[in-house]
Amino acid sequence: MKSYTTRLVTLVFCVVLLGVSVATAQNPRAGGVAAPELLIPVGARDMALSGSSIATSNGVESIHWNPAGLGKMPGSAQAMVSSMSYIADIDVLYGAVAGRFGDFGSIGVSIRSLNFGSISLTSEDDPEGNTGRFYSPTYVTVGFTYARSLTDAVTVGATAKVISETIERVSASSFAFDFGIQYRGLLQVQGLTVGIAIKNIGPSMRFNGPALYREALITDGLRPRQNYQVQAAAFELPALVEFGLSYDRSLGDNFFAGANGTFSNNNLYYDEYRGGLEVGYNLDVVTLVARGGFSTIPKAEENIFGSTFGIGLNYKAGTTGITLDFGYRQVQYFNANQVFSLKVDF
Repeated sequence: MKSYTTRLVTLVFCVVLLGVSVATAQNPRAGGVAAPELLIPVGARDMALSGSSIATSNGVESIHWNPAGLGKMPGSAQAMVSSMSYIADIDVLYGAVAGRFGDFGSIGVSIRSLNFGSISLTSEDDPEGNTGRFYSPTYVTVGFTYARSLTDAVTVGATAKVISETIERVSASSFAFDFGIQYRGLLQVQGLTVGIAIKNIGPSMRFNGPALYREALITDGLRPRQNYQVQAAAFELPALVEFGLSYDRSLGDNFFAGANGTFSNNNLYYDEYRGGLEVGYNLDVVTLVARGGFSTIPKAEENIFGSTFGIGLNYKAGTTGITLDFGYRQVQYFNANQVFSLKVDF
């Protein structure tokens, strides 16, 4: 059994390293990215840690950060909803449910949507939008996640995502895959955990639709004026490779603390470094947690997203647990990001 487990863990690491080579093989450059909504954080706990918790994220919130964490759900089933006020009056809604099915592993379904509100419809003939017409883009991502524990220390997971974007009379769609692994007890040190996540591996996206048709006259022929479709450019998905390291320990007298660090490589942007710290206190049925984090992108001229902090409260009654989290992130030029999330464990 140990030989089989060793081979399986080795295979998982080989798959992870293959994904790393695929994700980082792109030509690094800033801008020109499709589906930027895939980079928007979800869940208050991990955002309050500035996304540094790749190694310790667990439950349905981890579907976005590291799908391997779904295999570490605290109960047999979990549901979560969260709402985030993003930049430019955009709201991000996220919901996920998951269940554990014995030795088979855990299965989860998630959905994320962006609410842009009503935007004035303009055109070449009406650049000021005087017609009084409005539209609202529709950005939706649906994910299906599977995770399981290979050993007491190693958990792996994968997510298949369907991405859909609609802007007035044009739309684009694609699919992507995420892979993750978490290894607890690194170097036989209790509380030391490493995590690797490879995200948004998929084909490019291209918009298509009737709004791209233009009436034109061919100059080198005798055909009359007719409609021709403008070919929109295709853009790559923002593939990520992230390495995280965390250390958790008890401080005695019901106190506990955890430190997190993550390195993030984006195939279309500069490398990012994140750090976070959380401190908690356990009562009989209530756990209180305070969190803080930061991120830095050394090569970027500026990073509009600043420090993060948040608080959390967990109430446990029998086999049922309820967690309410709040996360806050400083933002330049826009109002700060604020996210509330509610999780229920069964």
